[in-house]
Amino acid sequence: MKCPFCSQDDTQVIDSRVNEQGNSIRRRRRCSGCEKRFTTYEHIELSLPQVVKQDGKREEFSRDKLLHSFTRALHKRPVPVEFIDQAVERIVTKILANGDREIYSRDMGEIVMYELKKLDKVAYIRFASVYRSFSDVEDFNNAIKDLD
Repeated sequence: MKCPFCSQDDTQVIDSRVNEQGNSIRRRRRCSGCEKRFTTYEHIELSLPQVVKQDGKREEFSRDKLLHSFTRALHKRPVPVEFIDQAVERIVTKILANGDREIYSRDMGEIVMYELKKLDKVAYIRFASVYRSFSDVEDFNNAIKDLD
């Protein structure tokens, strides 16, 4: 770590402390050149991938948008909010675990459908009808058959 005062490369850590939440570290450092002290912070940085839409446009991944999709599909369904939050968290964890810089929206849709299928079959059909652009009753029948 370079000294902010004299730009010397050789600094030493005097003290380290983890914050109360456990997600960052505060370090007190001393420059071996000018002997001045300064503080640095280490934070966890999670970078979620960009979502590549059907038309090729890219947008930032949005946990809120994902949650909104679940909420709309599960509207007036008997699914506790905790289950929805857990499903969203599983999806985010899975996406982070992949480590990819991009994810296609169709892949996201498949992951969402998998989670909805476990939570509520009606919500699964609702989401699938929009996601897969059902055009007639036969599409609904096929989706229902897939549930069995």
